[in-house]
This record gives sequence, C-alpha cells and structure tokens, in this order.
Amino acid sequence: MDMAKVLYGPMHLLVVGFKNPDFHGQIRRALGSAMEAGTVRLIDLRFVYKDADGNVSSMEASQLSDEERQRFGAAVGALMGLGAGGVEGARRGAEAGATAAAHRTFGMTEENVRRISDAIPNNSAAAVFLIEHLWAKDLKEALRDANAYLIAEGIVTPEALVMAGAALEEAVEAAEEEEKKPMVAPAQ
Repeated sequence: MDMAKVLYGPMHLLVVGFKNPDFHGQIRRALGSAMEAGTVRLIDLRFVYKDADGNVSSMEASQLSDEERQRFGAAVGALMGLGAGGVEGARRGAEAGATAAAHRTFGMTEENVRRISDAIPNNSAAAVFLIEHLWAKDLKEALRDANAYLIAEGIVTPEALVMAGAALEEAVEAAEEEEKKPMVAPAQ
C-alpha cells in the first residue's frame, strides 16, 4: 500500500454520555444532514443504552460498505503500525486492521461495550462516534502538495474558549490586585 496515496480526511473521535436520554431523532437528523452535505462521513458509531433496570442494548452504524471498511481498517492499521514498528509494523497493522474491519469490530469489541455499560448509570446512554471530516480532504491534499508538515493540532470548542476566557480574566484581576499593593522598600 502506498501510504502517500492514502488520503482520508481528519478523523474525530467523540465519546458522549446522556443522562435520562430523551431521543426524538434530533441527533440522527443533525448527523444525517452533515453526511448528506458531504461535510462528514460516519466511519463508526457505537451506541450503548442502559435502561432503568440495568438492561443493556447497543447498536452500531457506519456509512462504509464492507469493502470500504476493510480498506479503511487496513489503512488505519498500516498507519498505526508504521508509527509503532516501521515498514514491518505497517504490514502487520494493515493485516490486523483489515481483519478487524472484516469482523465489523473496528477496534470496538463487545468487551468495550460491556465496559461502557458498566461505566454508565441505569437510565442513561453513551455513544462513541468516529467521524471523518470530508471537508478537510482538499485542504489536506493542498498542504501535502505544498510540502507542509504538522506542527500541532487540536479541536477548540466554544466551551473551552469560555473557560480560557474566564481563566484569563482571573489572571488579569490577580495581576491588577498585585499592582495595587504598596511596594515595600528593601531593608538596608
């Protein structure tokens, strides 16, 4: 597999919990709208629900066909293997990734579902989304063609900006209070 020709958009892993879930299709509609617009592609979704009596049910969804799942699994496995063990690691990773995708586990096993269900209280739910950002593929390719390299990346949420602003405000207030204190001359 020529790793330079594998061009996927950035992946976003989202793990969310729901207290007293009250679903009316709003999440499905929002995600469906983004998928229909070609903005994102749902690589994998695992949803776990625990009812009031502790009974667990789960469901999985993906936009990938079985063939795409195997190709994607092989590519992800190869990339991880390349980072972990060079060319031989990439070969072993590609095989493991394709096998996982063929078994439709995609790295999310029934053991993972059990651990998630153990971690959430009764009458709640959790969802694990793996979403590909299709909108960024052209930008990624342009950056690659311009010999760009990644220095740092991350996702900044509006909530994180609010917290950062609050922390900055506290720091400014503390600095202003320090400036108001009288300076004591050193003893001679």
